[in-house]
Formats: sequence, C-alpha cells, structure tokens
Amino acid sequence: MALFTKEEALKYHSEKRKGKLEVVSIKPCDSQKDLSMAYSPGVAEACRAIHANKELVYEYTNKGNLVAVVSNGTAVLGLGNIGPEAGKPVMEGKGVLFKIFSDIDVYDININATTADEVVSFCKMLEPTFGGINLEDIKAPECFEIETRLKKEMGIPVFHDDQHGTAIISASGIINALEISGKKIEDIKIIVSGAGAAAIACSNLYVNMGAKRKNIFMFDSRGLIHAGREGLNEFKQAYAQAEDHGSLADCMNGADMFLGLSVKDAISKDMVKTMADNAIIFACANPDPEIPYADVKEVRPDIIMGTGRSDFPNQINNVLGFPFIFRGALDCRATTINEEMKIAAADALAKLAKEPVSQDICDAYGVDSLEFGIDYIMPKPIDPRVLTWLAPAVAKAAMDTGVAQIQLDLDQYRKDLEERMQASKNRNKLVVDSFGYDR
Repeated sequence: MALFTKEEALKYHSEKRKGKLEVVSIKPCDSQKDLSMAYSPGVAEACRAIHANKELVYEYTNKGNLVAVVSNGTAVLGLGNIGPEAGKPVMEGKGVLFKIFSDIDVYDININATTADEVVSFCKMLEPTFGGINLEDIKAPECFEIETRLKKEMGIPVFHDDQHGTAIISASGIINALEISGKKIEDIKIIVSGAGAAAIACSNLYVNMGAKRKNIFMFDSRGLIHAGREGLNEFKQAYAQAEDHGSLADCMNGADMFLGLSVKDAISKDMVKTMADNAIIFACANPDPEIPYADVKEVRPDIIMGTGRSDFPNQINNVLGFPFIFRGALDCRATTINEEMKIAAADALAKLAKEPVSQDICDAYGVDSLEFGIDYIMPKPIDPRVLTWLAPAVAKAAMDTGVAQIQLDLDQYRKDLEERMQASKNRNKLVVDSFGYDR
C-alpha cells in the first residue's frame, strides 16, 4: 500500500519554495563590517592566502564539505533515459539525503552531456570548487569509463553510487548472511540477474571479498553471459562463463545466492525451491522485486531475503552507504575512494547489525525488537550509529592505504560527528519549520 498519492508527492515538491534545497548564508551580514568581510574588500584576504597556498581553500571556503551530484539523466531510477531536467528531482533528493544523514552540502548539477568525453571534461573542471563528486544515474557502459577516467585524472573522491552503493550494502548483507548459514564466500555459487552498472560493481566487490569469478553466473536480457556469445563489452566479458550452462532456471539449481538487479518476476517459486539450503536472495528491482518476498517465504522459509523496499526485512538501500562514505572520505581529505574503503564500510555495517537496537528505532519500523538474525542482517538507515560506525571505518581505511591527506584521531572523530549531526539536525529543523509546512 502506497504511503502517499501522486498529488501529495507533487505538492511536496512544489509547495512554498519550489524543489527541496536552499542555499543559506552561515555568516552574519548585518553590518557594513560584515558585508565588507563577506565580499569586498575583506574577501581579498582569503583570496590572497589561497593564491599563496592552494590547500588553504579547505580552510577559507566550503570545499571540504561540498559534493557535486552530477547526472546526465540517462539512467534515472526505474525511469530510464529521461534527461537531465526530469532527473533533477532525484538529484535534489540526493542532496537532501547527504545533508540529513551526514551534514554534507550538495549542489546538484544536471548536464546536457551524452558522451563519456563530455561528462569527464565537465567534471574535471569542477575540482577547484568541490571536495568530492557523486556520479548519479548515468547509463552503462559509459558510467564505467567515466568513473575510471575521473578517478585517475582527479585528486578528489569520485564515486558512482549506482554502481558501488548497492555493492557495499549488499556486501554487508552477504557477510552476515554467510555467518548465519555457515558458508564461505569463496565456496558459494552466485546467480546475478542483470548486467548493468550495479550488477558489475556488485560482482567486482564480491570478487575482492573472495568470491570466485567461475562461481558467478551473470544473466542479461539475452541470457547467460558466456564465452560463446558475440557482442559482449569488456565489463560483461569479465564474467563470461567458459561454456553455456543453460537457462536461469538451470543455473538456479543448487545456487547459494541470487542477486537481482533486473526486472519484476525474473524468477519463480519453482526456481527458488531448487536453491541450496539457507540460500540468500537479494531481489533489488524497484518498486517490484524479481520475486515477491511472500512467495519466497512460502516455499523456502530458510532463505535469507532482502529487497530494495522498506516494508520488508533487510532493505538494501544505498542511503546506508554514500552519505557516510563521503563523510569519512572528506574528513580525512582522501584523494579517492578505493576498494579497501568500500570493504571497510561493508564490514562496519555488518558489525553494527549485531549491536542492540534502541526501542525508538524499532518503534519507527513498527516492530517490537530488532535482533541479529535471518530477518535483520543490516542496520536500518535511520539508526544514528550508522554515521559513527561507517565514517570512521572509511577514514581509517583511507589512512591505512595512504590516500588520506589528514590523519584523524578516530575516538575524537566519533565524538565530533555526534556533535556535528545534532547541531545540523537542529538547524535543519529550524529552516523547515520556518516555512510552516502542513505535515
């Protein structure tokens, strides 16, 4: 049952001030002296300092807390190639999540660019202003080339959330699901339905965690990806089986995991019945998963299942990742977001799921309790501890791998994060309440 009507959603985006974001001055401008420092002539002092030492841009401007959410609108949610204007509400929403969950400021930048060269050129020109770039809703295979080139050619973190967000969150789920089932990642047979950006990134991260490529059976709209097929791009070729093992139903037999990043009704109850004991199903198609949650539990109650939906257990939601990953990366001034930082985020999420959950979080989800087990293998997005677990873990991995430019005292950093978020929530509430929205 929908939580809102079409009319309510459109009113939410249009009433009072249009859209979802606003730029607010954070320094006083009530006197001639204030104005002369904010702009001319006082601003020149900051300009001269930065001109003498570029690193001072982090001291005298907002660069260190500013992320660009960049999209060309070619692969927006489940809507497809709808263009940058139609994709803008999503990018504004991304900015809201960055602010609400990690106090990161965002400018959403929606560009008329269709080629990888255009997107790369545009993003490189943003580096003086932004501390990081979140690529969003850019179609495959261009998104792979764009991110790869930008990570090589830029000195700030670049992260394509459509790829890595799902990968990191699902990886945290796998860690705990395998612990519950008593299996090892290097031994499991994984079926992947979908071969786009998220599917490739998930598979890459699983391999980095120990999964064997030969045990990953990836399907696109034409069937199993195997060496006998023509027209495979280099990213699909990396997961081509040596021979054709048959249909999706054939390969599901004995599978330990199914990852769905494709379409509604991609698999059936009969397929689920043939999976291994205590198997994992992450059916992430939205709003309708590859198989309904109830159908899986009807035929195989032992299966550990997650979906992209919040109304079922084990929601695989990117909001559990990107705000906190960027927070940690920005605060240690990392030059990139590497594989070690992604795995550190997944490990931190997995560990947090084993911690006791406060009653207010349980109440928010309408349950009596949340305890580690088959129906609770990853934390809830509104759990405030996600920030203080993930951001320090990401920062530590950045420091350990030599990509951090600032060394943090992690114990003090956790305390600073708690104080920062409370102050941010108080400010946000004042701004929203000032508009007098009817909730």
